Amino acid sequence: MYVKGVGMTKFGAQTDTTHEMVYEATLEALEDADFKIDDVEAIVSTVVNTTINGERQRGFSSILSSMFKKKIPIITTSAVCGSGGSALWTANKLDYGNVLVVGAERLLSNNTSLVTDEILMAGERIYEQAEGLIFPAQNALVAQQYMLKYGATTDDFALVAFKNHQNAYLNPKARFYKRQVTLKQIKKSPIVASPLRLFDCSLSVNGAAAAILTKEKTDIEIVGSSLFVDRLSAFESEDMTSWQASKLAAEEAYKQAGIAPNDIDIAELHDAFTPVEVISYEDVGFCKKGEAKHLIRKGKVNINGELPVNTSGGLKAKGHPISATGISQVYELAKQMRRQAGERQVSKNIEYALAQNIGGVGSTVTVHILRKVNS
Repeated sequence: MYVKGVGMTKFGAQTDTTHEMVYEATLEALEDADFKIDDVEAIVSTVVNTTINGERQRGFSSILSSMFKKKIPIITTSAVCGSGGSALWTANKLDYGNVLVVGAERLLSNNTSLVTDEILMAGERIYEQAEGLIFPAQNALVAQQYMLKYGATTDDFALVAFKNHQNAYLNPKARFYKRQVTLKQIKKSPIVASPLRLFDCSLSVNGAAAAILTKEKTDIEIVGSSLFVDRLSAFESEDMTSWQASKLAAEEAYKQAGIAPNDIDIAELHDAFTPVEVISYEDVGFCKKGEAKHLIRKGKVNINGELPVNTSGGLKAKGHPISATGISQVYELAKQMRRQAGERQVSKNIEYALAQNIGGVGSTVTVHILRKVNS
């Protein structure tokens, strides 16, 4: 399949309903593709929170059918934080000429405890969460293990946050667009779960993202599309500092694409917490185990470094509207590959781009590899 068009709303605190955000993102994707909705043969959608955000709706597929006045196959997938990537993977497997992939979330219409409880359903609830091991605490323990084993420091995590906030400053779609955050602010922000501080954690936001995939040849081809599922809890792993599903998904995507990790020119990685981005450098093969700290310290993953990572601002500073996140990664990569990224456009030429989307603490992982097709 090929990427024909992409669209997304601004990620933030807008009060639009879920279907209004879906409409906005889809309209942009259709315009980008020079398509009409009648050209779409199937839809893969994803949403987590319409049952709790005041809209009280479960039939998201039927909502889309009503909205677009389409009686076509509409599938709704869910892998919580990995839902967007899962939807893209599903669409890539369908035998239709043109498929709309769309994800949306309206998280900020709820209080924090309600949103947290909904997201926690992606983790182990009976034994771990009952003892207070919610996602920040789980990722904090992963970070502690990584620091002890490989010598990374909280300064390394702060550099990841700073990099992503600098990138988001240049991204009109990002929650932190034109909102300056200093390294000092990051390092002095409140502790959430040691060693994680407030600015090590991603942002809950409202937003939607859409992509139109097609069998018709375009300038961006999906040459790798992989999904792997592993254990529910990070603590079931012999090594918490590496997530097997992420490694397997990356290896399979590289195999499908016929390339190696060093062929990747740009990436969007799932930085739900800053240590997750650091660990992901290693899991997707950008460096050897324990060497990720050098990539961030030397600036190799900065916007004009050797391998720019999260030029959008990532989940950290662009925002993390759960189901829209994985699709928004492809939006960013498509804009970069087409040299339409404005102020945040990387200077290097891009042939291969990688998107990694994670659900849970490494439980469900998708990796997609895009190739720029020469005309």
